[in-house]
Amino acid sequence: MAKKDIFAEIRNDLPAGLAVFFVSIPLCLGIALASGAPLISGLIGGVVGGVLGGLLSRAPLSVSGPAAGMAAVALYSISQLGSFGLFLIAVILAGIIQVILGLARAGVVGRFFPVSVINGMMAGIGLILVLKQIPHALGYDVDFEGDQEFFQKDNENTFSEIIRAFESFTPGSIFIAAFAFGMLVLCASKIWQSNKWVKMLPGPLVAVVVGIMLNEGFQVVLPQWELRAEHLVDLPPMQQWTAMPWQIPLQTLSIVTISKLAMIAVTVALVASLETLLNIEAIDKLDPFRRTTPLNRELIAQGTTNIASGLLGGLPVTAVIIRSSLNINAGARTQLSTITQGLLIAVSVLMIPEILEAIPLASLAVILIVTGYKLAPLSLWKSMYKKGIDQFVPFVATALIILFSNLLIGILLGLLIALFFVLKSNFRLAILKVNRDGTYLVKFTKDVSFLNKALLYRILSQIPDGSQVYIDGTRAHFIDHDIIDMLEDYQKSAPIKNITVEIVRKNFAVHPFFKTESE
Repeated sequence: MAKKDIFAEIRNDLPAGLAVFFVSIPLCLGIALASGAPLISGLIGGVVGGVLGGLLSRAPLSVSGPAAGMAAVALYSISQLGSFGLFLIAVILAGIIQVILGLARAGVVGRFFPVSVINGMMAGIGLILVLKQIPHALGYDVDFEGDQEFFQKDNENTFSEIIRAFESFTPGSIFIAAFAFGMLVLCASKIWQSNKWVKMLPGPLVAVVVGIMLNEGFQVVLPQWELRAEHLVDLPPMQQWTAMPWQIPLQTLSIVTISKLAMIAVTVALVASLETLLNIEAIDKLDPFRRTTPLNRELIAQGTTNIASGLLGGLPVTAVIIRSSLNINAGARTQLSTITQGLLIAVSVLMIPEILEAIPLASLAVILIVTGYKLAPLSLWKSMYKKGIDQFVPFVATALIILFSNLLIGILLGLLIALFFVLKSNFRLAILKVNRDGTYLVKFTKDVSFLNKALLYRILSQIPDGSQVYIDGTRAHFIDHDIIDMLEDYQKSAPIKNITVEIVRKNFAVHPFFKTESE
């Protein structure tokens, strides 16, 4: 979308950016904590991803920033390099690699991911959002905001954390969460939307403001329900903004360190690119206007953004599905919404940190629970089931594996499962057998490789003695030599069973075995 069009939907984009902003701050901080990085690096990544990523990207509704899927990579990389400064150099190099991948038109890889896996990824993240936010809605804020791993650092898992939350809930948080949910329902109602003035206020903004006001009211009316610091947004000290974590003595670099740096840079580039491409595919599917993002341009934009984030001391960024889906639900139309939320992070953290630190985590939890449900609605599960087992199984497997492990493992295993069903379908459809009164036609409907040997053997072995068999491969462009050998062996052995075999030959056949002899 051209720059002149960015401000065309300002009435929708500014409120949407404001809604995403409130959720972005605790997510950026939580991902930085999970990465073993300075907390401020998460906010820097959020600012750079929002502003620069929004300006360079042509994905109208995508929000870029630190991603939970990258946290494990960052944690491992920092421990291997022994320095966050060295890791920032790896982020810069990774950004350069991403730019090169975009120029090399590697973005086409994103078009090869099956819809079942992409839908499974959205459903898996939706389930994680709902389940992970239940403890925060109940006021049990032991685990950090933004954690998406099944096994947590507090020695609990997703489900045991929920049980602990019901045992140690906070009444004030429950009341605020319930009220916030009511506000979200009200803001989505026809009554609210019919008023041209109040409908401009996004539901998440109303939920956050009401949460702050309720907690302030608890101080006067019900002090025992007042939420303390551990139940509110917690920002890092302001002096961290002026720190220079990327400055390192050159003498610390060695051949071993440089080799590690190169490997980590490649790893960060590949993982960030894969996550971006997958998330962009998912975001485009959620776009109510059905716009398509140019993936090569997106890799260049993400690479440039990572170079800037690394230079400024920020975490690596990718397109992120959680904030992007919230962006869409809040009514965003163009990149202005993500630019707005990036600018708001920078301005608010610098100028009004005391207001941000008054936001109850329970309010944010309800916003994310609603977002999670919209990513994994019951209607999605029903529609995938109706598409058949070859679509439903990879979808469910991807969603559940992501829930019980993490995003990258879920996607990779989901792809393998989807590939299995694709190969199974191809095996079944590659060779067709038709029986008409003891006369059999064995036809190759598509290319046949050695992987189809077992299917062909089973088909031929099931033909009864005394039959007439026609074998037609005139439409196949590729036939493996192993298949030809099997057909020739079958021709030689068929007379023993009184089976007559005739090879159908045509002059238009591609493979010589099925061409007419005159050819």
